[in-house]
Amino acid sequence: MVELLYFARLRERFGRDGERVPLPEGVADVAGLTAWLRARGEPWSAELAASRSWRVAVNQDMASADTPLRDGDEVAYFPPVTGG
Repeated sequence: MVELLYFARLRERFGRDGERVPLPEGVADVAGLTAWLRARGEPWSAELAASRSWRVAVNQDMASADTPLRDGDEVAYFPPVTGG
């Protein structure tokens, strides 16, 4: 299982702040998980599109597309944050 967390506009669009899902077969990294989420259709495909601004953290560390995933990881998706 992986713990998925969604923040700000993503939480609003997905209608939930998170969920626990089995790590999909064949998914080894953030890119694979993101592709799996996009395959759910709307709103996942629109909000996690490459043309949209969003970030991801794995176990509370900023991650990139090639960051590996393991069972038990926490994966957070969130829009970029700016300070003022």
